[in-house]
Amino acid sequence: MDTREVLEKVKQGEISIEEAEHYFRKAPFDEMGYAKLDMHRQIRSGFPEVIFCSGKADAHLVPIVKRLYEANGEVFGTRASEQQYEMLKEIYPEIQYDPISHILKIEKKEKKEGVGLIAVCTAGTADIPVAEEAAQTAEYFGSNVERIYDVGVAGIHRLFARLDAIQDANCVIAVAGMEGALASVLGGLVNKPVIAVPTSVGYGASMNGISALLTMINSCANGIATVNIDNGYGAGYIATQINRMGLKEK
Repeated sequence: MDTREVLEKVKQGEISIEEAEHYFRKAPFDEMGYAKLDMHRQIRSGFPEVIFCSGKADAHLVPIVKRLYEANGEVFGTRASEQQYEMLKEIYPEIQYDPISHILKIEKKEKKEGVGLIAVCTAGTADIPVAEEAAQTAEYFGSNVERIYDVGVAGIHRLFARLDAIQDANCVIAVAGMEGALASVLGGLVNKPVIAVPTSVGYGASMNGISALLTMINSCANGIATVNIDNGYGAGYIATQINRMGLKEK
């Protein structure tokens, strides 16, 4: 529960003042020895803690998932492997896994109704795994997402065909490998922030995404901010913050 939810429950008589006091006296993090789970992150930032699954030992991942799920009623993990999913599915049959984005999650039964609009665009089909990480992150955090894939500069007419939908968004995510030109093109076409995500897609001189990264941070178009190579999660998080701000202004 977040602060407002606790106060609402007190107001409705669902929990006592003493129970609410107990909740607020809890430490802001749970000490697990190998991890310190930030249980008050949603109170401070509006977003609960998310699990970066890659590299985590099974003996660490399972208790982390268990604790966050118990506290929040849902859990979200990025960069998860098929093996990690199969292991967790034995404990939580309701867990979902997307092999494209490598996201695993357990969501609350009441369906989130997406708000606002974030446009997630890719230059090519090979960029979709990173784009899906961004899109599904934004959706998990409550944003409405429009996917506009394979609209790179090799056939720019494809982008123009979807321009109305892109311009309607509160924020645009541009996911591109190779030379990473898509972000610059979008930056010159929209009046909303563009979050550029370089991907490691490309041949040798793309240097596993460094070429796209350099193009994006050297863009002559205005209104572009660039996250790290393949960081779809970071883009989805920032886009959600912008989307929420856009809704407040309307």
